[in-house]
Amino acid sequence: MGLYNLNRIFRPNAVAVIGASEKPETIGRSLMENLTRDGFEGDLYPVNPNYDTVMDRKAFAAVTDIGEPVDLAVIATPIKTVPDIVDQCIEAGIGGAIVLSAGGKESGEKGQKIENEIMERARRGGLRIVGPNCLGIICPQRGLNASFASQMPQEGKLAFVSQSGAICTAILDLSLKEGFGFSHFISVGSMIDVDFGDLIDYLGNAPDVESILLYMESLSEIRKFMSAARAVSRIKPIVILKAGRSAAGAKAAASHTGAMAGEDAVYDAAIKRAGAVRVRNIGDLFDCAELMGKQPRPSGPRFAVITNAGGPGVMAADALSDYDLEPAPLSDETLEKLNGFLPAHWSRSNPIDIIGDATAERYAKTAQVCLDAKEFDGVLVIYNPQALSDPVKVAEDLVDLIQSSTFPVFASWMGGKRAEKGRDILNQNGIPTYNTPEQAIRAFMYMYNYNRNIEALMETPPRLPHDITVEQDRAREMVKKGLERENGLLTEVESKQVMDAYGIPVNRTEAVASVEEAVEKAKEMGYPLAMKVNSLDISHKTDADGVQLDLENIDDVRNAYEKIMKGAEAYDPDARVDGVTLQPMIRRPDFEILIGAKKDDRFGPVVMFGTGGTLTEVIKDRAIGLPPLNRLLARRVMAETKIYPLLKGYRGKAGVDMALMEELMVRLSQLLIDFPEIAELDMNPVAVADGKPVAVDARVIVKPTDVKSPRHLVISPYPAQ
Repeated sequence: MGLYNLNRIFRPNAVAVIGASEKPETIGRSLMENLTRDGFEGDLYPVNPNYDTVMDRKAFAAVTDIGEPVDLAVIATPIKTVPDIVDQCIEAGIGGAIVLSAGGKESGEKGQKIENEIMERARRGGLRIVGPNCLGIICPQRGLNASFASQMPQEGKLAFVSQSGAICTAILDLSLKEGFGFSHFISVGSMIDVDFGDLIDYLGNAPDVESILLYMESLSEIRKFMSAARAVSRIKPIVILKAGRSAAGAKAAASHTGAMAGEDAVYDAAIKRAGAVRVRNIGDLFDCAELMGKQPRPSGPRFAVITNAGGPGVMAADALSDYDLEPAPLSDETLEKLNGFLPAHWSRSNPIDIIGDATAERYAKTAQVCLDAKEFDGVLVIYNPQALSDPVKVAEDLVDLIQSSTFPVFASWMGGKRAEKGRDILNQNGIPTYNTPEQAIRAFMYMYNYNRNIEALMETPPRLPHDITVEQDRAREMVKKGLERENGLLTEVESKQVMDAYGIPVNRTEAVASVEEAVEKAKEMGYPLAMKVNSLDISHKTDADGVQLDLENIDDVRNAYEKIMKGAEAYDPDARVDGVTLQPMIRRPDFEILIGAKKDDRFGPVVMFGTGGTLTEVIKDRAIGLPPLNRLLARRVMAETKIYPLLKGYRGKAGVDMALMEELMVRLSQLLIDFPEIAELDMNPVAVADGKPVAVDARVIVKPTDVKSPRHLVISPYPAQ
């Protein structure tokens, strides 16, 4: 239902607490205390048939007895009572409900049935639901604490949405300690109705929200999420911690792509494509929350480090090197200014080591120079406990300077009790503090990567040299053949015909059923040749000794055929073998690349690019993208791999024709858009010789599907014009 009635949940004029209580240590009492104590100025109606009054307010037996308009109901009763309460809320004209009750689908089949009934009744009546099994919501600007969290956060511009109530309370506690605030604090629970996509849409339109932070355990309505995130992330940063990175892993699959494109890798690609940034752990989530709540976003990766000790400066430089970056060089102008007041033996480079006897005045002067410099996009100020400097005075002198900065400034006040007061001063004045330089660098890089993801969304891709034309009917004939087979596997020849129909370059491949046919076909094709087993039951040919290379004459062809037949028999005596294939041998290609695709159960088709050859699954150099691809997006996928710098050429060796490689990826993307039936696809290797890519091996697996194109995609295809 999108944004419908969400305003009545987050900006209510009247709230009913169903299950309100005066009994100590109950959720009903906590709700009433929070709503009365934290400044909610709207009308508040306790609902409980066992009370005449609750906390000096008239209590009602049911919401239908209130007789006044109510926007939001907060339900804190056993979940088995909730379906009937939903009906009562609809009858009373209530717009939204927060269901705190546990015992839904997380408890098993019975709980799932109750959730289904709640949602069915709510949809009929247009009632929006947050939860069940959630902590509730907090909107500090409205004084609304419709949760059983015991504290109200400060007001701020950061919205936080979490599937975990425990993470909510941990972030809340941290925010009070570190001094950053929130516009919205939302625990979504089981998300039977209001989900991440709805909330991103709503928060994206909320004027009091500047940044959005998500803790995610699972994702439903993925198309809605991707659409909302791609729209909102252009104007407001979205940072996501997706838990369960190793839970599913990559299931056994018949192709390299299927084996390597695991669920978590697909989440990575989807979050990046949505323009959001993904953090890896709770600590990073906390760090980004603090940064977004206090500082502007970095526009580039150029970083300055100010330190009074060499070691922490080196640690910061090492942390930058993890992202293939170095501290930004100092301009001549900056060097001249620093030389004017720093000791003669200062580092004269970045990190800017201002020496262990640095005073608060020296810190402040150095910071001012860096803030005025044009070569930096961010500054980290490190304080290491020294006998001659006061951490409190240093912090106080920095506060006024840093608050006027147009780019992010971080502080790492290292140490324990002696540094604590300085940290408190910085925190309370909107300057994010981190225990170590590495933490600060990570937070900075997360936000810089967010900007890069947004650039990818906004940048206009270069046009292909010519329009893409395809032979869809020819490809469909091959796909139909695969659908008629139990395993859905196309032969190598059929797979290459599919590729060829979409303009993907493949080398000539001929199937022969006997050694005599192989000899005759070899004479026609010329040497050198490669021979491969032709079997729908043997997926990875090399595992069965099913590939023979560098065949130079008739004897080589006969010997290779015999070896392949013996290898197939030993590998799987029951495998059906239809002879072999012959193809021209590409000797010593410049590169071997893997390009593939897989249909993910949740995200639909995904494209993979990486280092190819027989060691593909050992090296595991790969990057993943989501169709549809254009040239720019194809290049960005390739650029995430280790082989990419080599593909551009190195040490005088020519690289790949990148326009051709980008076109190949775009053509593959179109193939996946047109055929939802493609479950897995491998081109391994794609050999590159003289800069031109050609698929020398190909495998396609298809499966029946009722989903028509383009509904199998989580991102809608681009317009034809």
